[in-house]
Amino acid sequence: MAQIMLTSILCFMGLATAAWADSANTAEADQPSAPSSSAGSTAPARAPGDARLPQIVVNGNRPAEVLREKNQELDESRDKDLLPKLGATTYDIDQQAVETLPQGNNTPIDKVLLQAPGVSYDSAISNPDFHVRNEYANVQYRINGIQLPDGVSALGPVLETGFIGNLNLLDGTLPAQYGLRTAGVVDITTKAAFDPGGTLDLYAGSLGTVSPSIEYGGSEGQTQYFVTGRYLKSEEGLENAMPTTEPIHDRTAQEKFFGYGSTLLGDSNRLTYIAGAFVGRFQIPDVVGQEPLGDFGPATLSSTRLNENETDHFYFGVLALQTHAENVDTQLSVFTRYASIDFVPDVYDDLAFNDVASNVVRRSLLNGLQFDAADRLNDAHTLRTGLGLSVEQTRVDDVSTVLPCCAPDGSPLPTLKMVNDYTSKLGWNLGGYVQDEWRLNPDLTLNTGVRFDEMKQFVSANQVSPRIALVYKPFSDTSLHAGVSRFFTPPMQAQSTPNNLALFQNTTQQPTIPLDDPVRPERATYVDIGVDQRLFSSLAVGVDVYYKRSTDTLDDGQFGQAVVLDEFNYAHGFSRGAELKINYDQGGFRAYANLSGEVTQVKDVVSNQYLIGDPVELAYLAARYTYASDAQTVSASAGASYRWASWLASVDGFYGSGLREGFANLEHSPGYTQWNAAVERHFYPWRGGKPLSLRLSAVNLFDRSYLLRADSGIGEFAPQYGPRRGVFAGISQQF
Repeated sequence: MAQIMLTSILCFMGLATAAWADSANTAEADQPSAPSSSAGSTAPARAPGDARLPQIVVNGNRPAEVLREKNQELDESRDKDLLPKLGATTYDIDQQAVETLPQGNNTPIDKVLLQAPGVSYDSAISNPDFHVRNEYANVQYRINGIQLPDGVSALGPVLETGFIGNLNLLDGTLPAQYGLRTAGVVDITTKAAFDPGGTLDLYAGSLGTVSPSIEYGGSEGQTQYFVTGRYLKSEEGLENAMPTTEPIHDRTAQEKFFGYGSTLLGDSNRLTYIAGAFVGRFQIPDVVGQEPLGDFGPATLSSTRLNENETDHFYFGVLALQTHAENVDTQLSVFTRYASIDFVPDVYDDLAFNDVASNVVRRSLLNGLQFDAADRLNDAHTLRTGLGLSVEQTRVDDVSTVLPCCAPDGSPLPTLKMVNDYTSKLGWNLGGYVQDEWRLNPDLTLNTGVRFDEMKQFVSANQVSPRIALVYKPFSDTSLHAGVSRFFTPPMQAQSTPNNLALFQNTTQQPTIPLDDPVRPERATYVDIGVDQRLFSSLAVGVDVYYKRSTDTLDDGQFGQAVVLDEFNYAHGFSRGAELKINYDQGGFRAYANLSGEVTQVKDVVSNQYLIGDPVELAYLAARYTYASDAQTVSASAGASYRWASWLASVDGFYGSGLREGFANLEHSPGYTQWNAAVERHFYPWRGGKPLSLRLSAVNLFDRSYLLRADSGIGEFAPQYGPRRGVFAGISQQF
């Protein structure tokens, strides 16, 4: 793995160096010759008559400041002119907010998102381990406006927190430039400070956790660059399957890399290149006290012998060209992404406890492009348009060892049978949009657009999706928005791959329900109304209500011993909810609180019906609405931090009323609360040097044991519990 990481870094730095060399040569040719004097303060000069001239100070960092200013102008042009967020509900988490969380930059990105309204906690196996407004994994990530393609249901967050300059969560009635994954948009802007230097960090503590990381950035000529890398090992890689302080068979080792570079081409054009890598190795947690099924192996066997493992890979690269003219802005990007998961069973013990041992490998190579353009026609109208295309090749290989069925007494036969269910598919998604921002007056803006999406995977479908939003600012501190959007959400190709059920006939895995209609795209109408009010310069509040009605509602779950997700559709679904957010920022004190109440219900499974397993449950779901697996009625989060002199104190927490469980999801797990806290101090041990920081953090400060996911409910296989109290220390040195 070290070789892979080194290769990624060298390739990235090679791109940056080549771009810098080209831009530096151009800059040198254009620069006038400088006088032969050293940088810094010049000596006072005397004119005739002994009159003193004013002292002249030459700032040696001026070229870097000019470069930063030009890049900030392009950032603002991209965010405000090219890809605005008109009509969407937004929640902003800046770099300082991330750094003041109890775990600081060591907070995984999914845990950062738990501080936003409408976001609820789930297990890592759910991928991602959070939900936006009770939806399944229908979330897209964007880095500097460029959409990052989906993975194939990995077990951990693939992005590192250290490169985040600003994170904005968008949901509700999204403008037309946002398609495909529409439950939420995690819109990340990379760090903008590129002074030469970086940070070395070591984070370690409970359960054998050790996580060193490094960040480094700088600028040369017309090029800015930033790289970050992290290694993590721990005895708790996934949520514990038991309510104990120490999990059994739950180790993980993970490596992450992110590299960013940009080169100015003149004053108004910019070439950006981004690369990232994630490799994660996970043991699947064991549960004490499980009994063998009795069809294979001895009648008594310890369930802590199970040795299931999974390895995940995710690599991506992006190349983007942004142009900025007086009235026209464009950005063209091309991207590539490779993702894979490899679940390896414990054949003997899985057969004893589950009657099946499945080795599941999913691989996906995706390439695509994205283009966005904005034209400010006049003071009242801005026209925007764009398109996106992605082509994905997936290969899904499920090698299952099963027991033939059946002997005259109905019991499985003792001889083993190996079944290879392999599917390869080349699919594509194509989308385009056009929209008009109409400023009816200085306080009122109407944003109307239409989007067209077409997909060809295991099914072919398309949709025209109108979007309309009204933004009204009657006062400088008040903003109201209301909108209606149509959404079209394709299934994830690797997770919607059909199984060949005929291969499993006359085995212990023969489905009880012989129905496997293909997974279809979800179609939805979304209504959202909200208001944001700044009561004082330091206090802001917001309220938002929404309603969504969908057909072919997508959902997913783990429907077997292999820790992989499979998608399916409900015929109908709806969501409704309300959110309250409060933010306070005064001097060194920051505080926030969010509260959400939501209901999400679905009816009638109409694809991959065999996954449900129980014909009685399937019939029940067909006749009435019931709660979706990811539905949590109440979610809340809160936090505060105070920085004074060289000290920082921080606390945050979240509450959930419990995810669904039981027959047809009619029950829910108990409610839970988790609080985290930290204290940090900066030191200056080196004369004229940069600060050294020491931080002590506690996760689940009050050590409350709580069930996050039960082993019952639709698409649930094993229990998952929240973390027990962990104490961690961090040391960070800037250089």
